This record gives sequence, C-alpha cells and structure tokens, in this order.
Amino acid sequence: MLEQFLNHIERHSLCKPADRILLAVSGGIDSMVMLHLFQQAGFTIAVAHCNFQLRGKDADGDEAFVSATTEQLNIPCFVNRFETAQYAEVTKLSIQMAARELRYAWFEELMEKYSFNVLATAHHLNDSLETVLLNWVHGASLEGFTGIPVKHDGVIRPLQFATRGQIEQYAQQHNITWREDVSNQSDDYQRNFIRHQIIPALKEINPSLESTVQRGFAKSAAEVHWIQEGFDDWKRKYTAITHDKVTIQKKYFTGLSHEASVLWKFTKMFGFNYDTCADVVRSLPGQSGKRFFSSSHQLVIDRDLLLITPHSMALHDITIGAGQSEAQLGSWRMEISRSTTFQKSAIPNQATLDVAHINFPVTWRTWKAGDAFYPLGMRQRKKVSDFLIDLKLSRTDKDSVTVLESQGEIIWVAGYRIDNRFKITDHTREVVIFTLYPHFL
Repeated sequence: MLEQFLNHIERHSLCKPADRILLAVSGGIDSMVMLHLFQQAGFTIAVAHCNFQLRGKDADGDEAFVSATTEQLNIPCFVNRFETAQYAEVTKLSIQMAARELRYAWFEELMEKYSFNVLATAHHLNDSLETVLLNWVHGASLEGFTGIPVKHDGVIRPLQFATRGQIEQYAQQHNITWREDVSNQSDDYQRNFIRHQIIPALKEINPSLESTVQRGFAKSAAEVHWIQEGFDDWKRKYTAITHDKVTIQKKYFTGLSHEASVLWKFTKMFGFNYDTCADVVRSLPGQSGKRFFSSSHQLVIDRDLLLITPHSMALHDITIGAGQSEAQLGSWRMEISRSTTFQKSAIPNQATLDVAHINFPVTWRTWKAGDAFYPLGMRQRKKVSDFLIDLKLSRTDKDSVTVLESQGEIIWVAGYRIDNRFKITDHTREVVIFTLYPHFL
C-alpha cells in the first residue's frame, strides 16, 4: 500500500519530498493510517488535532491518544479545543458546518504561521462514494458527481486511491492502533445510513462497486473539465465583472435551453440558489426593475442586462426634505419633483400626491411589522403585511419593499399603492411626484 500511496502522490503531484506537510489527524483509523504512511515515506510532517468538545470524555480521549502517539513518534502536534456548539448557535450553522469552518480556519492559521506547504486530510475512496450519493439525494449538479477532489486550494487527499477495506487491512498488518468514534455506528446521520445500508445493497448488484465508481469519477472529471471550458467561453462573451457590479446580457437567454441552470452556475458564487434563478428566468420578459436577493447580493432585471451588486439588508431610514430632488435607499433611487400641472399616475413606480396633505420632511424606509395604511380606493385601514400577502409577492420581494411616511403615516408603499388620504382630488392645487428607480452604481 505504501507503493500505491507514493504513486498516487506522484501521479497527482500532491506534494514534493521537500514540502512541509500538516496532517489533519482525528485519531480514527483513516487518519492514523495516513500518519503511518507519511512517516514511512519519510516526509516532513506535523499533526493538527481538533477537539470540538461535542462528545465529552470520548473527545478528550481522542485528544490524549493523538498527543501521546505523536509524542512517542517525535512528531510535532498542535491541538485546539473549540466551543463548537456555541459557535453554531451564534452563526446559525449546523454543528457539522460550524465544525468545518472552525477547523479549516485554524488549519490556515497553522499553515501560515509555521510555513507548511500543504494540508493533508484522510478522505478515501469510500468517502467520495458516500459524498456523491449524498449529493445525488440532495439534487447536486454534475460537479457533485466527481467525488471529493484529490487536491484543492492547498488541501490534498493522499488516500483517495484506497478503499475503506484496504485501509482496515493495512492497519491490521502494521498493528496500527486508533480510536473508534461510536457515532460512526449510528444510522441517525445521513452519511452513516448510506455507509451501512445503501452501499452494501449496491455492492450486491456490483461487488466491484468502489473500483467501478473510481473509473466513473475519472470520466466525469474529464466531462466537467470540458463543460467548464465552454462555460468560461460563455462568461467571456456575455458577462462583465467590475469591482462593484456584474452584468449578464439578457439576449443570451433568448431561445436557450436550461436557462436557469446556466444562470445558477454563474450566480451561485454570489449566493443565489437554483430556485431563485428559475424565478429570474421566468421574469425576464416582464417589466424591468424586478429584484432578487441572495444573502450577500441582489440581482436586478434591467432592459438589456441582468445586474448583480452587493447589498446590505440592514438599510437605514432616509429623510427627504421639502426641497430635495433625489434620494437613495440601498439599491433604490428616488426622484422627487413638484408640479402645478398634473394627472393621476398609472405608472407603478411613480406616486403623484397632494402636497397640501404632506408634511416634510418625509421618511423613506423598509416596511416593518405593524405598518398599516389606507390603500387607494379603500376607507379601511390595512396592514402592509396583509396587503403584500394579497399581492402574492415572493418572500424576497416582500423583504425588499419600502414605504414613504409623513409624520408617522404611510403615504406610499413604494412601487405598489399610495395611501387613499394623500391622493389628488378636484381640490388639489399642487402635487409632489415620487419616482422610484433601481440604482446600479
């Protein structure tokens, strides 16, 4: 197995004999075999162990075992105890994702501080198979079917050539001791269910499942490479990226098959999911100005372009004075003008109101729970939340709605409906016109 290990490293250019390599070692069989192989091969190595403090005495036992083993082998060992549960609660992440963020951030610190060239993890062929099956269940794209990368961003997986059975056999042959995580035996976790229930059933169909899947990974990787080449060419032709804005030409989507998939492949780096991209594509023939949000960016459908810009969901209230002609709130711009010649506006993004009933300054802000107004044509007060529900707006659209208010009274749910009390009448002598536009810069 040592020869296979070295061949795998050479074939994929994972590391060089002169490199300083940091090994992520949990104390389980996979990482202990990896440690043994690196030591036998004569590489310069050190060990990093994470105690996530989630399994009480078992986690402390793992820490003590790894520390004692590395001391006996005279290998440098770094240990860190994380407040994982607390971090997950603060960041609203799952325990698994919180642990991942904590450990990789710490690994990066160690690599920079002690000048390690690469980080090695003990993922093997069966880990890749389980990951692909999980990705399939959760509707991943083609990239999710190529397995765990052999190397990526300074992280190498030198055991990706080996099956779980080969690793167990090597450990027995070389009397390698390890710590068993009892949670690995439970089917309560999705990965364990696939490991214990699904893969054995698949091996009844194909006893050579691992080797067959390994060849499939290689073929899929080649296909993904060529797809990426074509996608890169598409980006060069139809997109432009600057420091503050990304644009995509709308004309590209005319007559295109699988438009949502293409849009998602490009916009997922800005946090957009597939369902939102499908909504964007359905909205392309409609009126310009419609907005869609991810956690970090907004996408606006303009006349000829899709525009993507960063956004902040925490928008501060804007005060508009009597003589002010323009204001900006987040990604929206509002123009304000007055006139003594007027007519009722039928444009959704424009409100024409009776100046006599408005007290400046007015406030422009995002709507909030408890807001209410008298929608045009109604004499009954209605909550803004109920009004938006009646419009059947998507959640992202609701979150982006803003209002104008005068002395605490809403005069316009911007872009949707004015308040009946501020409409123009036969007695109106002067109006103020508020016009709403997307702001792209």
